Parts: sequence; C-alpha cells; structure tokens
Amino acid sequence: MPYIQPEVIQEAKKMDLLTYLKNYEPHELVHVSGNTYCTRTHDSLKISNGKWCWWSRGIGGKSALDYLIKVKAYTFLEAVETIMGQTAIQPSVFVSTEKEKPKKLLLPPCHRYADHVMSYLASRGIDSEIIQYCISTGRLYESQNFHNAIFVGFNKDGEEKYAALRGIHGSDFKGEATGSDKHYSFSLPATQPNDTVHLFESAIDLLSYATLLKMDNQGFSSENLLSLAGVYQPKKNISESTVPAALTRFLEEHPHVKNVVLHLDNDYVGRLAAKTMMTVLPKQYQVQDKPPPSGKDYNDCLCMRLGLPLTKTAAKERRNQER
Repeated sequence: MPYIQPEVIQEAKKMDLLTYLKNYEPHELVHVSGNTYCTRTHDSLKISNGKWCWWSRGIGGKSALDYLIKVKAYTFLEAVETIMGQTAIQPSVFVSTEKEKPKKLLLPPCHRYADHVMSYLASRGIDSEIIQYCISTGRLYESQNFHNAIFVGFNKDGEEKYAALRGIHGSDFKGEATGSDKHYSFSLPATQPNDTVHLFESAIDLLSYATLLKMDNQGFSSENLLSLAGVYQPKKNISESTVPAALTRFLEEHPHVKNVVLHLDNDYVGRLAAKTMMTVLPKQYQVQDKPPPSGKDYNDCLCMRLGLPLTKTAAKERRNQER
C-alpha cells in the first residue's frame, strides 16, 4: 500500500473546496450570488463561507479532500494525490472565504406626500386600496428629489433590503437603490399560510395582478405575490441556469410552499425565462406557466380590461406586433 507522509496529508487537508475549484477546476464552478457558489455537475451542492453542502444528498464538509472522497468517490489516497499533484504543477492561490459584508441600502429621501405616485399608479389601473396598503406598510413611497416611485423589499425581520426606482413623469427610467439585495425584491406575502407563490417580472405587474384578483372578488392578501426585480436572464445552456435569487430565498424561508405559478411576460424574453424556470426548479415543486391572457404583461392585461390606454412603450410594441 502506498505510503504518504503525515505532513503531506495535513497539507492536503488545508485546502478548502472553493480554492481547489477556482485553481484547478474553474469550469466546474458556478457563481450563484454574493459569496455563494455551486458546481456545474451538482447545482444543489452549495459552497459558502468556507464550507460546502450537497443538499440533495445531505452531506457536506469543509475541505477539497472531503469533496473528492464524498462526492467524486475517490479513495483517501487518490484524493490526497490529486490535490498534491495539482499543487506540484501549479501552486494554488488562496481564495478568501470571509463572509461578504452586508450591503447597506441607501434609500432615496422620502417626499412628504405620495400624490404623484398615487396618481401615476391609478393611471396604470392599480386599485387605490392596494396602493394605500403598500404605502402604509412602507413598501411604496415617492422620492423627494425626482418624485420617482420607490418599491421596497424587506427581509423576514422587516428590515429594508431592496428598492426599485421607477420614473413616473413621462420617463422610462428604471433603476435600483445603491446596496439593493435582489434576494429581497418587492413582494406582497400572504397574511395567512399559503402553499403557492405567484411570480412576476416587476412590481407594477404584481400590483396589476393583485388588482385583477380584487376585481374578481378574490382577496389579494391571501396570496404570495413576488416580483423578480427585473427580467430574468437564463444562461445560453438552459440546464446551467440557476433559480432567481428572490425566488430561492423565498422558497428557503417558506418551506410549506410547494407550488410556483409563473406570470411572466408574453414576449420572447418572458417565454424563455418561464421555460428555463420550469426546467431548473427542483422537482419537489409543482410549476405552472400562466402568462397574461392578453397584452404583453399583466399591466397591459389590466389596462385593456379597464379600457385604459397602454403605456407608450407597450403601445409601440403592440403596434409593431400587429404589422
């Protein structure tokens, strides 16, 4: 039986998995968000803060040695020889596994009143009760300097973590407040436990759907409504895509949720995003694709039902489609 000196074994044990993959198998490493990674072969194997866990198998560890033995089924000697053989060819560059510093959200100053925002959302067909609910819960306000609509997202402790900015004075401006964390995008969680979450591209689509529920005598507060903070961009190879950060966080914090309903746009990007999410979401979830029955998005659908004019951008896109 081959003999490996104890000091060589100790040196092999020092290498963490993130450092090993970045140095010697970079093609296998997929960035998820922040300082969290997964592997291309096993998307349920997450690497974060100096540790790794293969969630679908319930195993984990700290070192690259653990990974080679538990995941790739190397013998102990094979694992040590692999690590030390790689370092002999190319010395590793240590990758810091310190926890990422929490982002500090810098919210735009709040205007004393929200008249402009209320008027704008009303022109888009959003129900006044829903608008007032969002304002009273701190999810919506009007910025002081530019009178933009600010849609705020919170963590489970009620702390502001995300803010989407939307121009409302004839402007197509869209942005995010500095320090926004996409894990906590704008949402209206159900007031009582519900095993379904409804997913939208934007806050206004979410509010439009909530308005349609109310118009059909269904309480919007009984549903989990979550926006994705913008368009979801799949990878070229769909199977290599990851679940959006906001949805990942929501499902982790709401383990009772088993159904995901996709209400993404009726365009190429929205349809591709829906197809991708139906592919990459774990099989434990029932996934339904329910795009708006009319118009490009749910605000178009709402405005058409109410007989309101579409936004300039939506109207232009619709004219192009009709040509």
